[in-house]
Amino acid sequence: MLLLVPAVLSLLFSCCLWEVETRSVISTLSVSNGGKWGEWGVENYCPRGYIDMFALKLPEKGKDAGDKVGAIGIRGFCTDGSLISSSVGTHRGIWSDKIPCHMKAFSLRVSEPQGLLGDNTAVNNIKFQCSDGTKLEGNGPAWGKYGEWSGTCTGGQICGIQTKVEKPKWKLRKDRTELNDVKFLCCR
Repeated sequence: MLLLVPAVLSLLFSCCLWEVETRSVISTLSVSNGGKWGEWGVENYCPRGYIDMFALKLPEKGKDAGDKVGAIGIRGFCTDGSLISSSVGTHRGIWSDKIPCHMKAFSLRVSEPQGLLGDNTAVNNIKFQCSDGTKLEGNGPAWGKYGEWSGTCTGGQICGIQTKVEKPKWKLRKDRTELNDVKFLCCR
C-alpha cells in the first residue's frame, strides 16, 4: 500500500503539468539608466508563445494629489492570449492602449533624482524597437531623457518581464516614484 502512494502522486502531477511549457531563458535585456528606488518583482513569463504587445499604466490626468508620478507599471500581451506583468505600482492610474511590437530592443525615459526636496519620478516612458525595424514610443510623460538602447534578443523572442517598483511607505514626504526599471527576458 505504501508503494502505491508515490505512484499515485506521480500520476497526479504528470497529468496536471503536461500543458506547462518549460521556458529556456537565453538572455536578459536591460538598460543602465533605470531608477535607483524600489525592489525587483518576480520574473513573469508567457505560459507559451511570446510577448507581441505592451501597455503602460500611467497616472490619471489631474489626479496626482501633489506628487508627480511617471509610469506606474508595464504589462505584456502574449501570443497565447495570456497577459503578464511583474510588480506594478499602487498609484491610481489607467492602462494605455496596447502597443503592438515584436520587440527587439528597448530604451527607458528616466528622470534624474531631484534631491531631498524635489518631486522625483523614475521611468516616465519607454520606446520599443520592433523586429520589423519600426520604433514605437509609449504615451508617458516627457520628463527626463532616454538612455541607450538595450541589447537585442538574438536567437529567440521576448517571453518574460521583470520590473523594479517603489511601493508606498511611510515618509515625511509622500513622494514616490513607482516604476523604476524594467528587464525583458528572451526565450527560445
